[in-house]
Amino acid sequence: MAKIMIVDDAAFMRMMVKNALKQGGYTDVYEAVDGQAAVQMYSELKPDLVLMDITMPNMDGLEALKTIRAADSNAQVVMCSAMGQESMVIEAIKSGAKDFIVKPFKPERILKTVTGLLEK
Repeated sequence: MAKIMIVDDAAFMRMMVKNALKQGGYTDVYEAVDGQAAVQMYSELKPDLVLMDITMPNMDGLEALKTIRAADSNAQVVMCSAMGQESMVIEAIKSGAKDFIVKPFKPERILKTVTGLLEK
């Protein structure tokens, strides 16, 4: 079973993503509240996939993405962004993000992205 880490400073967003993943049969799900916590948890958990918000306190998603990818070049990170953050999304892809999902989330979009990456 794939380990998935959800990183978002908003608890309700983490819950929405977690519920979508559970509907798809993904139950080994972990949560981090910001980029700093994500970097620390990543090194301990070694998740198969990370779903990470871009805008967060302490350490934003771009910084966390770069830190995680520097430590593990095989890390699979999907960025989550609000509309209008195209420049950040482009930077995230250049920094190694595998994909991005635009908020508000649609459960089927989350599952399609997650399944597509984990079944490679």
